[in-house]
Amino acid sequence: MEKQTALELKGISKYFGSVVANKNVNLSVFKNEILSLLGENGSGKTTLMNMISGIYFPDEGQIFIDGEEVIIRSPKDAFKYKIGMIHQHFKLVDVFSAAENVVLGIDDGEKYNIKQVNSRVREIAEKYGFEIDPQKKIHEMSVSEKQTVEIIKVLYRGADILILDEPTAVLTPQEIKKLFGVLRKMREDGKSIIIITHKLNEVMEISDRVAILRKGEYIGTVNTAETNEKQLTEMMVGKKVELKIERVKTDFDRPLLELRDLIIKKDDGSTAIDGVNFYIRGGEILGVAGVAGCGQKELCEAIAGLRKLESGFIMHKGESIVGLPPKEIIKKGIAMSFIPEDRLGMGLVPSFSITDNMMLKTYGEGKSPFVNRKSARERANGLIERLEIVTPSTETPVRRLSGGNVQKVLVGREIESSPNVIVTAYPVRGLDINSSYAIYDILNEQKKNGVGILFIGEDLDVMLALCDKIMVLCHGKNMGIVHAEKTTKEQLGLMMTGALDLNEQKKDKVFGKAKDSNLTEEQWSAAEERAEAEKEFKEKSDD
Repeated sequence: MEKQTALELKGISKYFGSVVANKNVNLSVFKNEILSLLGENGSGKTTLMNMISGIYFPDEGQIFIDGEEVIIRSPKDAFKYKIGMIHQHFKLVDVFSAAENVVLGIDDGEKYNIKQVNSRVREIAEKYGFEIDPQKKIHEMSVSEKQTVEIIKVLYRGADILILDEPTAVLTPQEIKKLFGVLRKMREDGKSIIIITHKLNEVMEISDRVAILRKGEYIGTVNTAETNEKQLTEMMVGKKVELKIERVKTDFDRPLLELRDLIIKKDDGSTAIDGVNFYIRGGEILGVAGVAGCGQKELCEAIAGLRKLESGFIMHKGESIVGLPPKEIIKKGIAMSFIPEDRLGMGLVPSFSITDNMMLKTYGEGKSPFVNRKSARERANGLIERLEIVTPSTETPVRRLSGGNVQKVLVGREIESSPNVIVTAYPVRGLDINSSYAIYDILNEQKKNGVGILFIGEDLDVMLALCDKIMVLCHGKNMGIVHAEKTTKEQLGLMMTGALDLNEQKKDKVFGKAKDSNLTEEQWSAAEERAEAEKEFKEKSDD
């Protein structure tokens, strides 16, 4: 039986001045299909989807829905043709309920009945297997619940073609499994689904076909069952790429930073980090896993000195560095680089050029009242070449670069400053597979040089391959620190949702021993830590 085409693009091109975002793209999506869209950073994936969803208008080419040519000039036009896009960054009103967000913006000339809306939302949820309370406020929801609201929002408007931008970026393995189950039900119901993602293992698991873009041009579409991750990567990049993360073995140094009994508040006054203890050692990558909003952002900002501690200590060689200005911290032997989650809001100045952004950490070091732009420009050129940053020149404002290339500028600048502690939140977010592996290699180089790295990530497969140990946060609490080589993705997922608390298990074990031997819990805890250190030393000696 011949498949029916739901959406077809012919000769689509889009230009931004002299920059070619898309050139002569031909692409089709069938009914009852999940199509993955792959491509390097700056390859035009998001621009292409924005033209389908009405955010941009193509300079050349035609769009066909069910075989008929259509003109899409706005998101309202897209909804008219039953097209809905779920963006990576949710567009929801926190103080409204799920149902109120679903009907927000619908103008059908009639007053809406909230009871009918609640009932309709429940119907959609039951039909596709969602779990959602229509009356629950957005600010009370988990990330996966918010994503569910976004998907139901477009389904409520009757969308038959759904575009999802990085839908699994901030979900646990269990939540990803549920989402994929929902997408399969939607496919069975006749929906056409386009997924933009960088996770090749998910592409292989969920999609029927894969379309590849390279430098704005359409390379081709392959059946998922007839390809593999290596072939897809070669099509994206145009050359062979080795997809392997090496866990570098190093002689772990003494702790560079010790963090004790940290309590950190969010901007709204609620607790972000609740009594967390850990340390960062030189030559070690400590991963931090957790669903979005469980305190990772606040933890990073507190370590970097950008957020006040409510209580607790950050120690270096037995001395507290809490409240010290960066120059004083450097004098004590800590040269810290911070790669924040918000790359444009906190990490870089959007209107500044790459050269000027390179100077932000060093402009005060010169003896002359004038800054040395020549040196900064040379460093910027070296960074562009090393990380293959796609930009017209070193003087291009970073806001004009694609998200992935902006991230490369930020990561490259921070690592280039020769730190001995790196605090990094989602350093490969928005990066294609080739660029991501380049960043992993750079982090491993820093690890070999004795740098202590706190790595907050969202891809558990990567964390298990790259990190030495992984600390899991749930609602601001530490669920335990595990050796990456000795744990599984499923165990991490259970800890991320609070279903498994290794610290509580340890406390129960310690408390039982303490009762039997008349030792205090603190004494047993110290003894267990000493035993673990001795075991680790013995393993290193054996190696």
